[in-house]
Amino acid sequence: MHTDLFPVIAATAQWLTRSFPASGGALASALCEAQARQAVTVAARLRYPSATDAALLSLLGPGGAARLDDVTGGGDEGAAWRTWVDEVVASWAAGLLADPELARLAVGLLDGDTPAGFRRLLTPDATDRRAAALLRHPDLLLPVSALHHAALLARLGSDTTLVA
Repeated sequence: MHTDLFPVIAATAQWLTRSFPASGGALASALCEAQARQAVTVAARLRYPSATDAALLSLLGPGGAARLDDVTGGGDEGAAWRTWVDEVVASWAAGLLADPELARLAVGLLDGDTPAGFRRLLTPDATDRRAAALLRHPDLLLPVSALHHAALLARLGSDTTLVA
Protein backbone atom coordinates (compact mmCIF):
# COMPACT_ATOMS: atom_id res chain seq x y z
CA MET A 1 0.00 0.00 0.00
CA HIS A 2 1.19 3.49 -0.75
CA THR A 3 2.31 5.42 2.34
CA ASP A 4 0.73 8.58 0.89
CA LEU A 5 -2.64 7.04 1.72
CA PHE A 6 -2.01 6.70 5.47
CA PRO A 7 -3.16 10.23 6.48
CA VAL A 8 -6.34 9.86 4.41
CA ILE A 9 -7.06 6.40 5.82
CA ALA A 10 -6.53 7.56 9.40
CA ALA A 11 -8.63 10.72 9.06
CA THR A 12 -11.45 9.07 7.12
CA ALA A 13 -11.65 6.14 9.54
CA GLN A 14 -11.72 8.61 12.42
CA TRP A 15 -14.52 10.56 10.75
CA LEU A 16 -16.56 7.36 10.32
CA THR A 17 -16.07 6.24 13.93
CA ARG A 18 -16.97 9.68 15.27
CA SER A 19 -20.03 9.93 13.04
CA PHE A 20 -21.16 6.35 13.77
CA PRO A 21 -19.65 5.61 17.19
CA ALA A 22 -19.22 2.27 18.87
CA SER A 23 -21.77 1.08 21.36
CA GLY A 24 -19.92 -0.06 24.46
CA GLY A 25 -16.60 0.52 26.14
CA ALA A 26 -12.97 0.53 25.08
CA LEU A 27 -13.08 -2.91 23.43
CA ALA A 28 -16.13 -1.95 21.38
CA SER A 29 -14.41 1.27 20.30
CA ALA A 30 -11.31 -0.65 19.20
CA LEU A 31 -13.38 -3.21 17.27
CA CYS A 32 -15.42 -0.46 15.62
CA GLU A 33 -12.25 1.39 14.65
CA ALA A 34 -10.71 -1.79 13.20
CA GLN A 35 -13.77 -2.33 11.01
CA ALA A 36 -13.81 1.29 9.86
CA ARG A 37 -10.08 1.24 9.13
CA GLN A 38 -10.38 -1.97 7.09
CA ALA A 39 -13.27 -0.56 5.05
CA VAL A 40 -11.47 2.74 4.50
CA THR A 41 -8.25 0.96 3.53
CA VAL A 42 -10.07 -1.06 0.87
CA ALA A 43 -11.92 2.03 -0.38
CA ALA A 44 -8.74 4.13 -0.50
CA ARG A 45 -6.84 1.46 -2.40
CA LEU A 46 -9.67 1.19 -4.91
CA ARG A 47 -9.89 4.97 -5.29
CA TYR A 48 -6.12 5.52 -5.53
CA PRO A 49 -4.75 2.29 -7.03
CA SER A 50 -1.38 3.51 -8.27
CA ALA A 51 1.59 5.27 -6.70
CA THR A 52 0.91 8.21 -9.02
CA ASP A 53 -2.69 8.47 -7.79
CA ALA A 54 -1.53 8.42 -4.17
CA ALA A 55 1.20 11.00 -4.85
CA LEU A 56 -1.31 13.33 -6.52
CA LEU A 57 -3.60 12.93 -3.54
CA SER A 58 -0.82 13.97 -1.18
CA LEU A 59 -0.10 17.04 -3.32
CA LEU A 60 -3.67 18.17 -3.90
CA GLY A 61 -5.32 16.94 -0.70
CA PRO A 62 -8.53 14.97 -0.38
CA GLY A 63 -11.01 17.80 0.17
CA GLY A 64 -12.12 17.41 3.76
CA ALA A 65 -15.27 16.46 5.62
CA ALA A 66 -17.51 19.50 5.06
CA ARG A 67 -20.03 17.88 2.71
CA LEU A 68 -20.08 14.69 4.78
CA ASP A 69 -20.84 16.77 7.87
CA ASP A 70 -23.68 18.48 6.03
CA VAL A 71 -25.15 15.08 5.15
CA THR A 72 -24.82 13.64 8.65
CA GLY A 73 -25.41 16.83 10.64
CA GLY A 74 -22.20 16.46 12.63
CA GLY A 75 -18.72 17.82 12.73
CA ASP A 76 -16.07 19.65 14.66
CA GLU A 77 -14.99 22.37 12.27
CA GLY A 78 -11.86 23.24 14.28
CA ALA A 79 -10.11 19.87 13.99
CA ALA A 80 -7.22 19.99 11.50
CA TRP A 81 -7.36 16.22 10.82
CA ARG A 82 -10.74 16.75 9.14
CA THR A 83 -9.05 18.30 6.11
CA TRP A 84 -7.57 14.85 5.34
CA VAL A 85 -10.96 13.15 5.16
CA ASP A 86 -11.74 11.97 1.63
CA GLU A 87 -15.46 12.21 0.84
CA VAL A 88 -15.39 9.55 -1.88
CA VAL A 89 -13.37 7.14 0.26
CA ALA A 90 -15.77 7.68 3.19
CA SER A 91 -18.76 7.08 0.92
CA TRP A 92 -17.25 3.93 -0.58
CA ALA A 93 -16.24 2.64 2.87
CA ALA A 94 -19.79 3.23 4.13
CA GLY A 95 -21.09 1.23 1.18
CA LEU A 96 -18.69 -1.61 1.96
CA LEU A 97 -19.68 -1.63 5.63
CA ALA A 98 -23.38 -1.69 4.76
CA ASP A 99 -23.22 -4.34 2.04
CA PRO A 100 -21.17 -7.52 2.63
CA GLU A 101 -21.36 -8.52 -1.05
CA LEU A 102 -19.85 -5.22 -2.17
CA ALA A 103 -17.13 -5.65 0.46
CA ARG A 104 -16.29 -9.11 -0.90
CA LEU A 105 -16.14 -7.77 -4.46
CA ALA A 106 -13.94 -4.87 -3.40
CA VAL A 107 -11.44 -6.98 -1.46
CA GLY A 108 -11.31 -9.38 -4.41
CA LEU A 109 -10.03 -6.55 -6.61
CA LEU A 110 -7.08 -5.73 -4.37
CA ASP A 111 -3.74 -7.04 -5.56
CA GLY A 112 -1.76 -9.14 -3.14
CA ASP A 113 -4.26 -9.21 -0.29
CA THR A 114 -6.23 -12.11 1.05
CA PRO A 115 -9.71 -11.88 2.53
CA ALA A 116 -8.23 -12.99 5.86
CA GLY A 117 -6.47 -9.63 6.07
CA PHE A 118 -9.89 -7.97 6.10
CA ARG A 119 -11.73 -10.43 8.35
CA ARG A 120 -13.46 -7.79 10.48
CA LEU A 121 -14.86 -6.15 7.35
CA LEU A 122 -15.83 -9.34 5.53
CA THR A 123 -16.88 -11.73 8.30
CA PRO A 124 -17.54 -9.81 11.51
CA ASP A 125 -18.43 -11.98 14.46
CA ALA A 126 -21.21 -11.18 16.92
CA THR A 127 -18.92 -9.01 19.06
CA ASP A 128 -17.80 -7.03 16.01
CA ARG A 129 -21.40 -6.51 14.90
CA ARG A 130 -22.50 -5.34 18.36
CA ALA A 131 -19.55 -2.96 18.64
CA ALA A 132 -20.21 -1.42 15.22
CA ALA A 133 -24.00 -1.51 15.21
CA LEU A 134 -24.24 2.11 14.06
CA LEU A 135 -21.24 1.88 11.73
CA ARG A 136 -22.79 -1.04 9.84
CA HIS A 137 -26.44 0.04 9.89
CA PRO A 138 -27.49 0.39 6.21
CA ASP A 139 -30.21 2.96 6.91
CA LEU A 140 -27.88 5.19 8.92
CA LEU A 141 -25.08 4.87 6.35
CA LEU A 142 -27.32 5.49 3.35
CA PRO A 143 -26.91 9.30 3.19
CA VAL A 144 -23.11 8.87 3.11
CA SER A 145 -22.89 5.74 0.94
CA ALA A 146 -25.34 7.14 -1.61
CA LEU A 147 -23.10 10.14 -2.34
CA HIS A 148 -20.76 8.10 -4.55
CA HIS A 149 -22.48 4.74 -4.79
CA ALA A 150 -22.65 4.73 -8.60
CA ALA A 151 -18.91 5.37 -8.82
CA LEU A 152 -18.23 2.50 -6.41
CA LEU A 153 -20.37 0.15 -8.48
CA ALA A 154 -18.59 1.29 -11.63
CA ARG A 155 -15.18 0.70 -10.01
CA LEU A 156 -16.29 -2.77 -8.88
CA GLY A 157 -17.81 -3.56 -12.26
CA SER A 158 -21.03 -4.51 -10.50
CA ASP A 159 -24.69 -3.82 -11.05
CA THR A 160 -25.49 -4.69 -7.42
CA THR A 161 -27.79 -2.24 -5.68
CA LEU A 162 -27.27 -0.89 -2.19
CA VAL A 163 -28.78 -2.96 0.59
CA ALA A 164 -31.63 -1.00 2.15
